[in-house]
Amino acid sequence: MSLQKINIRNSVLILMIVLATATRVFSLGTIVSWANFTPVGAVALFGGAYFSDKWKAYLVPLTVLLMSDLLINYFKYQHTGLYANSVVVYISFAAMVFIGTLIKKVNITNILLASVGVVVLHWLITDTTFNSTLYSPGLTGYAQSLRAALPFELKMIAGNIVFCAVLFGGFELAKRKYTVLQTQRELAV
Repeated sequence: MSLQKINIRNSVLILMIVLATATRVFSLGTIVSWANFTPVGAVALFGGAYFSDKWKAYLVPLTVLLMSDLLINYFKYQHTGLYANSVVVYISFAAMVFIGTLIKKVNITNILLASVGVVVLHWLITDTTFNSTLYSPGLTGYAQSLRAALPFELKMIAGNIVFCAVLFGGFELAKRKYTVLQTQRELAV
């Protein structure tokens, strides 16, 4: 694959990730009923699935998500930096990218399963009660936290499905029209 072809493909992937993530900054996030309807899981899966260099698969989505978090925190909450639980959240984002790297065949079933799977993973990882004063310590508090987070995680599933449809569907359609977006392996088929 020529360097120009790689740069065009990567540029399109990065642009799609940036545009999808930008919806977080200008989102309906102020409306509580839409909380967690975001592109974060879809962006992580998309980057993991399409970047041929695995370091880019992690670097691009995580950097773009970090930048959007910083913008949201600054403009919405008037503070710089990240939130208290950000390390755990970014570990879950990295796990989502890893699941994206496991997608070898892009089809509706695989993307739907991955969309739901990463939310379950996010739910189990980020809703731990370490350092929380909201819930009892131990398994009881963890169960309380999981139960309280369920409505938000259901909205995250909806966001993943919508944004995965746009990202994966859009890129697959674009690859059919513009062969420069295809990998050598895809051209050989």
